[in-house]
Amino acid sequence: MTAPKENQTGRRRAPGMSPQERRAMIIQTAIPLIAEFGAAVTTAKIARAAGIGEGTIFRVFADKDELLQACIAEALSPEHAVRELDAIDVSQPLPDRLAEAAEALQAHMARMGTIIGSLGHHGGKHPGTVRGAGRDESTTRIRAALAELLEPDKAHLRRPPEQIAALFFGLLFTQPRTEDEPDLTPRELVEVFLHGALSGDAK
Repeated sequence: MTAPKENQTGRRRAPGMSPQERRAMIIQTAIPLIAEFGAAVTTAKIARAAGIGEGTIFRVFADKDELLQACIAEALSPEHAVRELDAIDVSQPLPDRLAEAAEALQAHMARMGTIIGSLGHHGGKHPGTVRGAGRDESTTRIRAALAELLEPDKAHLRRPPEQIAALFFGLLFTQPRTEDEPDLTPRELVEVFLHGALSGDAK
């Protein structure tokens, strides 16, 4: 491991980041700014928030468009959501597992929607292609992680875990909003999904 270097003032300077680490740090700094300002955010503002010079951005990104594309790709990435799904204790009852999964996935979709919505049609030269490919990969990986959560109850499911996972993900993604009623909580949504719309005392 390389020891920190001393500069001319005698203070020790931490080792520099690799280009990959620098890219990741800039993306993480840029995402909340894009959520707030959309495509109008400047690279100068991002650099100030990251505590770096603006030129440092252009040493790891060709231009602002490439940075915006990288932020979209990060927002669409299923990595964080899949890690949260994998961390759910499968020894819990199925309703508890699915309620935790619903919370994690709703947070993931909210983040994804905020970034893409903020960028609008200014997310790069070919936003449709990038978003479509990213969504397909994200959906496939998330469904697979959901299917793993369902696997312990496979014998009690009407359909294979993969199909139930696809149905559950679809319900989360397309839950309709009604003006007079609050949105279902994750647990309420799971109850309707598992037991239907009828109340327990229905004949």
